[in-house]
Amino acid sequence: MALKITDDCISCGVCVAECPNDAISEGDSIFVINPDRCTECVGFFDEPQCVNVCPVDAIVPDPEHEETKEQLMEKKKKLHGA
Repeated sequence: MALKITDDCISCGVCVAECPNDAISEGDSIFVINPDRCTECVGFFDEPQCVNVCPVDAIVPDPEHEETKEQLMEKKKKLHGA
């Protein structure tokens, strides 16, 4: 499942550098996560790094983009190669 950033975001930007997929960018008023690039760090880390560094817990699972760990790994391979 891809992640999303809620309206609780304080636009600090600390999450951007943590994403190995360049899935996080600045939106109109808060940062946003591109679900086509988010793999929840599968294939890189044991847990999503953006969630770990967010000071206000504004990054949550996106129920509109449910994916299995296998699907996330396939997405990672498409983005970065094997």
